[in-house]
Amino acid sequence: MAKTEDELSHESVEDGAAQGPLVDLTAAAVDAVPPEIVAESLGQYARAWLTRTTSGDTGVLPVVLALVVIAVAFEVWTQGLFLSPGNLVNLFIESMIFMTLGISEVFVLLLGEIDLSTGYILAVGAAIAGIMVQKPGMDWPWWLVIIATIVLTGLTGAVWGTLVSRLHLPSFVVTLAGQLIMWGVMLVILGNAGVVSISSSILVNQHVLYEIVNGNIPPLAGWIVLAVIAGTFAGLFWTRDASRRRRGLVAPPPGLTVLKIAFLVAAGIAVVAICNVNRGSATSLVQGVPWVVPIVFVVVIMWTLLLQRTQFGRYVYAIGGNPDAARRAGISLVKVRTWAFILTGATAGFAGILYLSWQGGTSTNVNGGQYVLYGIAAAVIGGTSLFGGRGKVAHAVLGGLVIGAIYNGLYLQGVQVQWQLIATGLVLVGAVLIDTLSRRGTLSGSSLRI
Repeated sequence: MAKTEDELSHESVEDGAAQGPLVDLTAAAVDAVPPEIVAESLGQYARAWLTRTTSGDTGVLPVVLALVVIAVAFEVWTQGLFLSPGNLVNLFIESMIFMTLGISEVFVLLLGEIDLSTGYILAVGAAIAGIMVQKPGMDWPWWLVIIATIVLTGLTGAVWGTLVSRLHLPSFVVTLAGQLIMWGVMLVILGNAGVVSISSSILVNQHVLYEIVNGNIPPLAGWIVLAVIAGTFAGLFWTRDASRRRRGLVAPPPGLTVLKIAFLVAAGIAVVAICNVNRGSATSLVQGVPWVVPIVFVVVIMWTLLLQRTQFGRYVYAIGGNPDAARRAGISLVKVRTWAFILTGATAGFAGILYLSWQGGTSTNVNGGQYVLYGIAAAVIGGTSLFGGRGKVAHAVLGGLVIGAIYNGLYLQGVQVQWQLIATGLVLVGAVLIDTLSRRGTLSGSSLRI
């Protein structure tokens, strides 16, 4: 009989248990395997997916449908402007901040925790990076600035994580206090001037940071990058599934793998083709994929692999699903929770670098409170559960696109910012409602018992 990866990971958890009775996580893992994973054909997969969807476990289907509805509605409302190539590129760029903040929240939400300080960690990260590349001033190398910003903001997450995991303080209270602390730190860093700017000037370090969001990959190079990425992923998908079959593990049907590869290639072709359309004038060409798109894509892949393909990731899901069972199985809740907050802080700090590049600077006017809500909304709207144990990095990408689409579409129509906030809030409430109903349906229809 083929084993699931969860069964194998249980064996490693059992080996590392220090003491105390172990919960039979193997049985739980078998019950928890989605039925479509063990399908032997594409038809069986489709029927299993339909059964699971109609039973209440809708996955990302609601957010995908929401994106389609939003796109069609705004395309009609703006009389064809919303889906124009130039506006879609702007939408991609605007959404990257929401996506990255959403990704940062996924780590703690999977544990059933929350971080309310990420918006101001973004602000602090932008301030740190901006100050470090000033000349006259520190004028650090751009690559060292990025590393230092990520490390320093990650340390703030270490503090929050320690308070939550070791002292058992509520994450809501700790990170709410952290929001105020980070706000104050930002004011201290920016000083009396209250503003710091970067530009695309001859100052190399400022120029590189500025080009992260505002620079573009040459059109031909964009196609080459796409070909390399598509070929790499096609090879990884195919060899992974073949390896699973050789080891006696369950694997998706070959037809499904082909469809996944085809979908990713088609999406990549669409993005590159849209971005390569001239967004400038006949005398001043502006075309190519913005650098921020592949950069955020790399972040998505890195954190996806961390959560889906490592022991740490399995521990995160185990703790989020049932912390008591995870503790009895020998998993260190303190270590996993602390590292989750570190990753949240570091990713939010990276979002600050993107913000600095996007705006060409930063100031004390950054609305960190609004950005943290956008980050949480991106994760939850995308499908990450507020109750812990369910969600993926890709969910934050979809949620970020939804928020970006709402923000962009209403802006095109000249709708005032208060209505943009109201619309985003209503979508968030809808996402939480779907999550709650889906969870109730899944629990009532599941035989999973731990």
